[in-house]
Amino acid sequence: MKSQYLSVPVSAILSLAAVHPAHAEDGATQLPEVTVTATLLKATPLQDVPASVTVLDSATLRAAGQQHFEDVVGLVPNLNWSGDTNRPRYFQIRGIGELDEYQGAPNPSVGFLVDGIDFSGLGSIGTLYDVDQVEVLRGPQSMRYGANALAGLIAVQSAEPQDEFGGRVDLEAGDYDMRSYGAVLTGPVTALDSAFRLAVQQYQGDGYYHNAYLGRNATDGYNETTVRGKWRWQPADDLRVDLTLLDISIDDGYDAWTLDGSRTTQTDQPGVDRQDSTGGGAHIEYSGWKFAKLTVAVSAADSRIRYSYDGDFGNPQLWAPYTYQYSEEQFRDRTTHSLEARLESQDGGVVNWLLGVYALDLTENLADYTPGLYLDPYAPQNDSQTDGLTDSHFHSRNAAVFGDLDGVLAKHWRWSAGLRAERRTADYNDITTDLVNPGPPLTHDFEPVNHLWGGNASLEYVIDAGQSIYTSVGRGYKAGGFNLGPGLPANQIQFNPESDLDFELGYKAELDDHRLRVDTDVFYMKRKDLQLQTGEQLDPSNPDTFVLYNMNVPSGHNYGLESELTFIPDQVVELGASLGLLNTAYHGLMLDGVVQPDRAQPYAPSWQASGSMTLHGSRGTFLRFDLTGRGSFYYDMPALDPYASHAYVLLNIKAGIKLGSWSADVWVRNVTDRNYTVRGFYFGDVPPDFPNQQFTQLGDPRTFGAGISYAFGSVH
Repeated sequence: MKSQYLSVPVSAILSLAAVHPAHAEDGATQLPEVTVTATLLKATPLQDVPASVTVLDSATLRAAGQQHFEDVVGLVPNLNWSGDTNRPRYFQIRGIGELDEYQGAPNPSVGFLVDGIDFSGLGSIGTLYDVDQVEVLRGPQSMRYGANALAGLIAVQSAEPQDEFGGRVDLEAGDYDMRSYGAVLTGPVTALDSAFRLAVQQYQGDGYYHNAYLGRNATDGYNETTVRGKWRWQPADDLRVDLTLLDISIDDGYDAWTLDGSRTTQTDQPGVDRQDSTGGGAHIEYSGWKFAKLTVAVSAADSRIRYSYDGDFGNPQLWAPYTYQYSEEQFRDRTTHSLEARLESQDGGVVNWLLGVYALDLTENLADYTPGLYLDPYAPQNDSQTDGLTDSHFHSRNAAVFGDLDGVLAKHWRWSAGLRAERRTADYNDITTDLVNPGPPLTHDFEPVNHLWGGNASLEYVIDAGQSIYTSVGRGYKAGGFNLGPGLPANQIQFNPESDLDFELGYKAELDDHRLRVDTDVFYMKRKDLQLQTGEQLDPSNPDTFVLYNMNVPSGHNYGLESELTFIPDQVVELGASLGLLNTAYHGLMLDGVVQPDRAQPYAPSWQASGSMTLHGSRGTFLRFDLTGRGSFYYDMPALDPYASHAYVLLNIKAGIKLGSWSADVWVRNVTDRNYTVRGFYFGDVPPDFPNQQFTQLGDPRTFGAGISYAFGSVH
């Protein structure tokens, strides 16, 4: 349970700030250069990328984060995430993205890469231990990642091997029985012209719910293991091979739904949220030809997922004299194999070119069980028993060709244009229970083929060495797909491809002798055949018949603003701020033959903002404050008032000190213990009348902890 001694870490923070007067240890008064690696181009300074990009470097991740990408999402304008799992698995960029576990075969709108390996729709593995950088590219990234990046791309890059021997040991503990142990080792293997890096971390905690029926505190707890390995081989100046291996095991509980929206659950069948992902990749660069550089990237990954929850949110004692027992359990096994090869010019001429091919092979098998029993002693005619089962098999193959040109138009003008064509074939079959008309199971078998295309063009005007203005247009696309789940009507199994057209105008600057960085853009996205989620409860007495499915809506729009600022006025203070403004709407949604009013799209808050202040003191001390907040948003469609989240602002504080090889920090997250929600559903779950009502999942409460690290050699 939550410790009552919040005064301990708060006192430690205040004493650190008071004992060590503010004075930057290294006297740095300039911002470090930030590079973007997730585009098709070589590593490029952030100021030279004509697109809306946020880069969270290792220093920011350590100072503002704690364990998972979830901790720093609030720093990124117009990036949101949905609950319905213990760790966020699905993200939304500019209001576009999947929401939960029930939306069928893999068909993501937001790409999610870890060291170049595709884990789109599997964001639970976004642990931050030994991560060097996270890049978020907003807007369609068809040129970079095709059909899996309609809304944008999130790329997680772990730290690289070092040419000098070094290592680090990290220990951390906090309330709710949180503890973490990690170690990093890196160095050269001179005889093999190589360098290596290995990182291992174990993270555990009880979670933030108490199960009153079972008398347990860890039914929504954490048990997460991260293993990362990298090997860099450079036998010649013009040849480099980077190998990556990872195994990330998320073995968490899932017991977060209550009848009253509190942190005390009553379930007798608490669920699980498990994901064991293993992946590997090779990145090869050869620059020995005068006319071009060859890059080849291959990867493979396998994810085994088990997800379950108590469908009735209760237990036999709570529901007596009614017998009411429902649950859902899913087993997924997803494998991916990808290959990308590209040639690009390297003479730095007036016009540069790039040509490439890409292939992705994905297989997913899903078994979804939904057993249920309802007995009404007063009205036996209402009794029901279901044993829902869906067993589905999905296989897709993506093949793409792409090309890009860029160059100098005049003294201050730069331009670029690219095009990508993609063919996606899929094989899908399932056998599923008919929950509406009990009888023989239903079967479905589809083999659709989608021919898709996208691209981008940009024009940039360089005002001077530190400022530029750009305008761009991009077309994104997303393949059609399938809805999975017992009881879906036949006409709701398939949905069609979606596309969007994005227009941007942006300003980037580094001013005041590289002490001030500004990055601002406005955008307008026109969406066609939106893939949006809706749902209905087929049987009022069976919560497992609340089916969610994607459907196409004729059109919609998403427009807004994104702005980020970083400023170092002197050696003591570092300031940061971000703002995202968003207006969204869908047009022409039809349910039950009736056109619905235009409303905002789900998980699209009208504003998101953050502000940070870091005070640097003598002898390596620092004190950082982070404020993050977002406006209200609808959970699902059709958008209903007042069934939406509430706006909220969170305050996080971290303080630390570094003495030689040793460093230590203390932190408090959600200092004011603000209640806020991350997921919501509107359906009937309480017998005997089963009235429709709102059920919500809460975000993390106030937590605090402390950590200590010992580092040696060149490790960072």
